[in-house]
Amino acid sequence: QLPDPLRQRVAFALSEIVVAGDRPEAFAGQSIGFANFYDLMIEHAFGNYKDLLYDVARHPVMGTYLSHLNNQKANPAANTYPDENFAREIMQLFSIGLWELETTGVRKTYPVGHSQAGQFIPTYSNADITELARVFTGMTFANKNFPGTNGDYSVPMKMDDAFHDFGSKSLLGGQIIPSRTADPMNPGVEGLKDVTDAVNILFNHANVGPFIGRQLIQRLVTSNPSSAYIGRVAAAFNNNGSNVRGDMKAAVRAILLDTEARDPAMMDVPTWGKLREPFLLVVTFARAFNAASTSGHYVLDQFT
Repeated sequence: QLPDPLRQRVAFALSEIVVAGDRPEAFAGQSIGFANFYDLMIEHAFGNYKDLLYDVARHPVMGTYLSHLNNQKANPAANTYPDENFAREIMQLFSIGLWELETTGVRKTYPVGHSQAGQFIPTYSNADITELARVFTGMTFANKNFPGTNGDYSVPMKMDDAFHDFGSKSLLGGQIIPSRTADPMNPGVEGLKDVTDAVNILFNHANVGPFIGRQLIQRLVTSNPSSAYIGRVAAAFNNNGSNVRGDMKAAVRAILLDTEARDPAMMDVPTWGKLREPFLLVVTFARAFNAASTSGHYVLDQFT
């Protein structure tokens, strides 16, 4: 049994949020790469969510799964444009979600008098996806020349300036990533600044606390948290008490020590609680009986 069960538990929860699936045609034999990707969850389980987003954006497993590895800047003459897959999913799944949220996780609506009064307010448009996709251009395997194939999946992707779009980009309500110029003396550095800027913009969006907070609650405590519970967790995510945003320790502490998580009376609420994932059910059962493998290996893939 590992000495850090809470870290491992939070890492597993993060892996269900920042998901990279197993594409057999791309990942056959890449167990080391996947293990390395999962190590990001362990590394950042008690770290900062912004750092996790940045590292995920540069990981070749994610680059392959959501196809921004070997993504190239637009070439209108050839009618080719950057792949938008990762740009969409880093917003929709990993950071801000589809709809503008109150701190409590309640969806915002357009006000009375607006042409769409009462309807939910989207967080981003297709134009935002197109602009963000330009950020994630020029990256390939660290040990290969662009466009690399069958490279090292355990090392962050490098930036190849020749294939990166250095023009200015406008994201989420007009927040500007400035135009840059490649530095021949420091290849890749200026392009990766675009990635840093994009992650910062997403991370600082007001939705991240309630959007990620709700998902962590659902994976750690209960499938149907109240808006007040989400609000308290989002507040801890937004400010850990020392004006630090994204502190996973503060968020996890708020989740596990909240009244809704600790009060035995919640057991009588029909909608409280959650079904354990098959993997966690088996692991919990094994831990309860101090099960151990004589070989040191545990074959649990059929329970995922």
